[in-house]
Amino acid sequence: MDPIRAPSSTIARRVASARAFTAWAHRRGVLDGDPGQRLEAPRPHRRLPRVLDEAQASEVIRSAELGAEESDPAALRDQVIVELLYSTGIRVSELCGLDLRSIDSERRVMRVLGKGNKERTVPFGIPAQRAIDGWLERGRPALVSASSGEAFLLGARGGRLNVRAARKAVNDVTSATDGVPVLSPHALRHSAATHLLAGGADLRHVQEILGHTTP
Repeated sequence: MDPIRAPSSTIARRVASARAFTAWAHRRGVLDGDPGQRLEAPRPHRRLPRVLDEAQASEVIRSAELGAEESDPAALRDQVIVELLYSTGIRVSELCGLDLRSIDSERRVMRVLGKGNKERTVPFGIPAQRAIDGWLERGRPALVSASSGEAFLLGARGGRLNVRAARKAVNDVTSATDGVPVLSPHALRHSAATHLLAGGADLRHVQEILGHTTP
């Protein structure tokens, strides 16, 4: 009969505890060396985020559109959050960092400041432009305050929207959509990349859009 193995996360915690103990014992002179340094912890299993199929993605976008039909500022903001995360594949932190001048509606591109303060230009389509227009015309003016500055997305008090609030917006929209799991912004980003590649987009081009350029 095979022995029951503990989950890798449990083993990793036990290894960490053993290392801490042997390091303490070595510092106090109880042990001549530190045997804990020879212990190897299992690598954590990284789960890929859930990916929507194209029909589910359409339902999520439609759900966000329906919520915005009454022109509630928060609903208009949630629509543009979901639309931009899915249609552009940008990170949620990059989305929250957008300024008004980051959006070029004439060319339908946005300037995104990514990791390492590297700026890239990301295109967006007509549906995203409609969501942007709705937010700028009927949503943002209702929330703007002295603390808004040039921030594109605003929170309930008029300041720049934070990442936590953007994540909640995605959770709220996806939880209200039948047949769709509750998702994180990263799952929308992953879905965007998957659908671009499935549609025949060049891998290098998708990497550039996502900010995953390689030297």
